[in-house]
Amino acid sequence: MACPGPSLPISMLCSPDLEARRKALTGLRQTARSRPSLLLAALALSCAGAVIGCGGGARQDANEPDANFPVEVVSATFPAKQQLAQTSRLVITVENTGKEAVPNLAVTVNGLDYRATQPGLSDPERPRFAINGVPREIGGFPEAKDAAPLGCDTAYVNTWACGRLKPGVEKTFVWKVTAVKAGPYKVSWRVAAGLNGKAKAVAAGGGPAPTGTFSGTVSRAAPEVRVADDGKTVVTGTR
Repeated sequence: MACPGPSLPISMLCSPDLEARRKALTGLRQTARSRPSLLLAALALSCAGAVIGCGGGARQDANEPDANFPVEVVSATFPAKQQLAQTSRLVITVENTGKEAVPNLAVTVNGLDYRATQPGLSDPERPRFAINGVPREIGGFPEAKDAAPLGCDTAYVNTWACGRLKPGVEKTFVWKVTAVKAGPYKVSWRVAAGLNGKAKAVAAGGGPAPTGTFSGTVSRAAPEVRVADDGKTVVTGTR
């Protein structure tokens, strides 16, 4: 017996790409507003044959090539000296220096958070640098998205994957962050050619995957900022 209502895009709902999941759920949200009873029917437990499960089906790495892909980090920048409440840009530009397209260029960034040691915390993970929010409209609904590489969200911790990169082409990853904890910091990053371990990024000369670190200090002194004459823009410095 077929389930009533809209078909659920199971492959997208189970995708590690969070942006794909969000798009897949947009139709369900619209249905929930216009015809809520239809949505409930589609999700009813009586439709046992259509229960959504992400554990079955083909392996996640089934379509990921088992090969090495030479890449080069053209530039990687992040201010060494920062202040509390100061907004900065973490920028990493990667070039495909090989002859084949990189299947799914990804960058993992660690160190934007730290682990608090106070006893009794339900979640000891705390931000050292908060990724700024950017208002966007998704599926007709206003939402706040992180000011991280657009369309590159994944379900993997601290990892952003921006898809296929052709030979000779560069891709720039940009994070806009605000320092929220004073003191020394160390942020590390690593480039990958895929999310599942078969496609491996290597240095242009055949060495290991490009990695790097940013080290610096966040001062307790807040930056001097003011609202510009347009009444909206925040600028640095006094009049």
